[in-house]
Amino acid sequence: MSALERLAATIAARQGTDPDSSWTAKLLAKGPEKCAEKFGEEAIEAVIEAVKGDKARLTSEAADVLYHLLVMCAARGVTLAEIEAELARREGTSGLTEKAARQP
Repeated sequence: MSALERLAATIAARQGTDPDSSWTAKLLAKGPEKCAEKFGEEAIEAVIEAVKGDKARLTSEAADVLYHLLVMCAARGVTLAEIEAELARREGTSGLTEKAARQP
């Protein structure tokens, strides 16, 4: 099991638990909107570190982004397995082709 899979399992296990017991439970208890807001904050911090060029800080912020992405998705019932399945579906397809297929 990868670190990301273990993280997703931990997040799933925290759903519905006492918000005073963990940061994850506290975020999830605040609802999907708050989880999305926190994800956005972390994404902005990652962008800032990417622009600055500090590899260690970017690595740290990227880890925060992945964690908060999984929390946000869990708050809406989207699992890591579903995300991985979507990535697998897209595998081998040019990003340009995939994006063009989404256009109305």
